[in-house]
Order: sequence, then C-alpha cells, then structure tokens
Amino acid sequence: MGFYILRRVLMLIPILLGVTFLTFAVIQITPGDPAALMLGQYATPEDVANLRRQMGLDDPVIVQYLRYVTNVVRGDLGVSFRGQTPVLTEILDRFPKTLELTVTATLMSATLGISLGTIAATSKHKFWDRLTMIVAMIGLSIPNFFLGIILIIVLGVQLQWISVTGGDGLLDLLVPALVLALNPAATLARLTRSSILEVKGMDYVRTARAKGLSPRAVTARHVLRNALIPVVTAIGLSFGALLGGAVFIEAVFARPGLGRFAINAIMNRDYPQVQGMVLFLATVYVLVNLSVDLVYGLLDPQIRYH
Repeated sequence: MGFYILRRVLMLIPILLGVTFLTFAVIQITPGDPAALMLGQYATPEDVANLRRQMGLDDPVIVQYLRYVTNVVRGDLGVSFRGQTPVLTEILDRFPKTLELTVTATLMSATLGISLGTIAATSKHKFWDRLTMIVAMIGLSIPNFFLGIILIIVLGVQLQWISVTGGDGLLDLLVPALVLALNPAATLARLTRSSILEVKGMDYVRTARAKGLSPRAVTARHVLRNALIPVVTAIGLSFGALLGGAVFIEAVFARPGLGRFAINAIMNRDYPQVQGMVLFLATVYVLVNLSVDLVYGLLDPQIRYH
C-alpha cells in the first residue's frame, strides 16, 4: 500500500508539470496585454513598456516559464498583477466557499443518483424504473447554467427566497448545489442501475438467494457493495468536474468563491491568478482521484495494491 501511494504521488509531478505548461501556453497565445489593461486607454506606449518590464513580461517566454515553474516548486504561485497580493493566499481565502458548494453538490448527486439507480434496478421494466430513467434523462438534458438563471429569476427575484447578490443562508447553498448536482446525479443513476443489474446476475448473488435471504438483504449485503465500485469511480471523477463547474455556478449565483475570482482574473488578464487557480484545482482533482482509488480496498477486500 505504501509503495503504491508513493508511486501515485510521484506520478503527480509530470501531470502537474503538464498542467503548468499547457496553462502557460494558452495564456501566451491569448490576445490582450495586462499592462495596457491596468494603465487604461490613455496610457502612453512608454508607460506600457515600462510596466511590462517591471512585470517581467518583456523577458523571453522560456525565461518566464522557467521562473514560474521554479516559484511553483517552492510553493509560490506568484503575485497578482493588480492587487500585488500572493495568489495562493487569494485562492485559499476563497476556496472554502467553493469546496463547501462542491462537497454539498457531490453528496446530493451521490445520494440522488444511487437511490434512483437502485430503485430503477430493483423494479426493472416496471413503472418506477421507467420514471426514474425519464427523470435521469431530463437531468442530463438541462444545462446547469440555464437552470441556474431560471432559479435565480424565480427564487431570487420573484419569490426572494435566495439572495441574488450572494448570501450565506441555507437555501443560498442548497439551490446552487442542487443545480450543480443534477447532471452528475442523472449519470450516477444510470450507472448504478446498469451496475446493479450486472451484479445481480452473478453466481454469488444466486447463491445468496438460494440460501433464503430476503431480496432486500441480498441487495444490501451482496449486490450494492460490489456494484458500487464503478459508481465510486464516477463519483470521484464527478467531484473534479463539479469543482470546475462550481466556478460557473458561483458566478451565476454571485457566491463569493473562486467563480468571481476566476472571471475577474480572466477579464483583467491577471496571468498569475489564472495560472495559480488552474494549477490549484488540478492538484485537488488528482488528489481526489488518488483517494478514490484507495477507497476501492474498503469496498472490495480482494483488491490489492502493488
């Protein structure tokens, strides 16, 4: 187990190095000059050139990239162009709100998806099976940003149940979390259904039935535990997707997380903020995937790590 974890952690190095390279390359080809944006339309070319020199933007691209990677290795994500504050500090100040939304959405999607998928699988080709699959299809079809805008208009503007400027109430958390969770919940419901139906045909499940166990006991003790292995994988992958999707949903619901921070960084061409946020979220994503792999051993004792 220890060697497996060490090997997976070492694999993070080339992955995160690739993330830094791709992010840096995309930023370099993106139109717009952060120095000109900071000084405004009345700035002279000399002022822009001086500011670019101070910001290190006049250095060769390879020098800028190597300087950035060297700082990242030391745990320094740079200083924002506009605020002149450490990027890592800005991210860590806002990340708890984004993590709160992501974890809530993940719990919602897992609960809804596994519950609906189990109901559908245990009533195959019956009313509840068809109904849950119709609900799942609707969940897959509705874009979450569109649903978010509709709920903002209805619940925020008309009914005034939630804040349109970003509140701290329970509904201000649950509504965007539900919007964020709808699509992965539909995916998990379909995956859970197919996984349970596959496991129900296994020999050990037929043996459990032959011993006289009730259908509920067979499902709880023998079917669900084995059927949840691919579902756990999907939950781990969806967590990363939800973490990225939370940035857009936060912007829609005006939550004070990484969403508004990301949009401002992109609009202002604040390269250190953009690079730092992408690298930070990528690191969280790969660590979550590692955690999911370790959970396999708890669900299936036959799994061994090498």
